[in-house]
Amino acid sequence: MKMKNKKGLLLVALASHLMLSGNATWAMGLLQAYDAALQNDPTYRSAIYESEAGKQYVAIGRSNLLPSVSMNFATSKNRTDITAPNFLGQSTTTHPEYNSTVRSISMRQPLINLDGVARYYQGVAQTNYSDAQFVGRGQDLILRLVGAYFDALFAQDQLALANAQRDTLVEQRRVNDRMFQQGEASKTDMLEIQARLDLAQAQVIEAQDNVTAANNALSAIVGSEATQLDTMVNDFRFKSLSPADFDSWKALAMANNAELALQRYTLDAVSQEVNKNRAGHMPRLDFVASYSQNDSESINTYNQDSVVRSVGVQLNIPLYAGGSVSASTTQAAANYERAKADMSAKVDKVLIDLRKQYNLVLSSVSRIDALVKSVDSARLLVLATEKSVKGGVRINLDVLNAQQQLYTAQRDLAQARYGYLLAYLRLRSAAGTLSTDDVREMAAYFKANS
Repeated sequence: MKMKNKKGLLLVALASHLMLSGNATWAMGLLQAYDAALQNDPTYRSAIYESEAGKQYVAIGRSNLLPSVSMNFATSKNRTDITAPNFLGQSTTTHPEYNSTVRSISMRQPLINLDGVARYYQGVAQTNYSDAQFVGRGQDLILRLVGAYFDALFAQDQLALANAQRDTLVEQRRVNDRMFQQGEASKTDMLEIQARLDLAQAQVIEAQDNVTAANNALSAIVGSEATQLDTMVNDFRFKSLSPADFDSWKALAMANNAELALQRYTLDAVSQEVNKNRAGHMPRLDFVASYSQNDSESINTYNQDSVVRSVGVQLNIPLYAGGSVSASTTQAAANYERAKADMSAKVDKVLIDLRKQYNLVLSSVSRIDALVKSVDSARLLVLATEKSVKGGVRINLDVLNAQQQLYTAQRDLAQARYGYLLAYLRLRSAAGTLSTDDVREMAAYFKANS
């Protein structure tokens, strides 16, 4: 699985951020929202730094196989008491004072180090895990952003429908007032309309609160308040599902799903933990070399300068460590088996979600088609009912019920269309193929308000 070009995405997001800076509230399309989210979403920004930190695991692991070099410098002033017999056989004591200096450089290169090999491959697995995690966080950002954008749009749709329903009732009340004054409407009709109008006003207030909450959720992701969103185009077209069969989507998910990739790399890291602990029983062979310059290093080399060069190998054979190596190896092996079980559970979860989104995409097509017909039929019903009222066949309550049916059908259609697009993105995410191109395709379903 390849990681996205984070620097390129950040440059695009930064350019968008600079162009839009200075405006606390601005019109925002889906692509603009995505660019802003790349720059400002706290969760995604955290993922960027987490990924940068994760890249260092492979370097840390490789360091166990590379040479280690150290340098040492020491200087000291010494005063020594020396008691020794003189030529007459008598003991005399002298107090020589001198400076000693030691300069050395040493190098150690592992030749046989199974622990270091295990740590290296574990570092590779951890870096791969970090890369896969970043890809998953990028896909999660797309789903969170599009979901919040759709929620904000749907909240605005609900508010528009609530306002339209209230305005219709206000107009209907005016008509009934005139009809009542002319003796053509009953008091019951007026009370019925007033009751519906009061309920509609309450629904408008609730819809306004929902719009505010949805906009706040979107603003938290994009980092700026945006109340002017693109609206869905009238010519709604279904996306061609490619591949068409579920088995192909399943193959994509098994190869590319971010959660499964994370579990595979976790399994790799845990397996190397077993090897690392098992290496506690194995010998280690190092190539060692050193170079040192010593000036009066000790009293025995007083007033002597020496240069020592050494090259050799060092073998370390562990014999017994209180049983900790065996216990740690057994523990790591148990954790490996647990990771394998977690992998199986994760595969089941991913495939269940994949099947759910696949079926939802397919069923949404028929559902949306049915809701489109429902909206058209509801419009015709309203017109027919209004004509019937004028003809004396129907009553005012029938008009109100027909209008309520129209508003409900329009709301359900809008919700179904948003749900269809979101299910398609979730299907792509479960298959591990969700990318910026999908955001561009989603943006084509919307247009700026004129």
